[in-house]
Amino acid sequence: MQIEMKFRYYDGDPGEFIKVIEDKCTGCGQCAKFCTTRVWEKVGKIYKPINLSNCVECGACWNVCMADAIDFGEPHGGTGVKFSYG
Repeated sequence: MQIEMKFRYYDGDPGEFIKVIEDKCTGCGQCAKFCTTRVWEKVGKIYKPINLSNCVECGACWNVCMADAIDFGEPHGGTGVKFSYG
């Protein structure tokens, strides 16, 4: 039996819960490589979270950033992801 994982977004404005500390970012692109929902894009020589509405708040970008350039906080405004198995 295969279990399918589904997710949906809560309504609301997440605010800016992922930020890049620009002077720490090395432009390695690991954040974009590990992001399955394409939140990250290269802007000049660094990567930034451009598509925040795609974020599923998995924290992969924060975990793989060896430069410690990602400030990952909690979304506010009743937002977030709800996972369900079915």
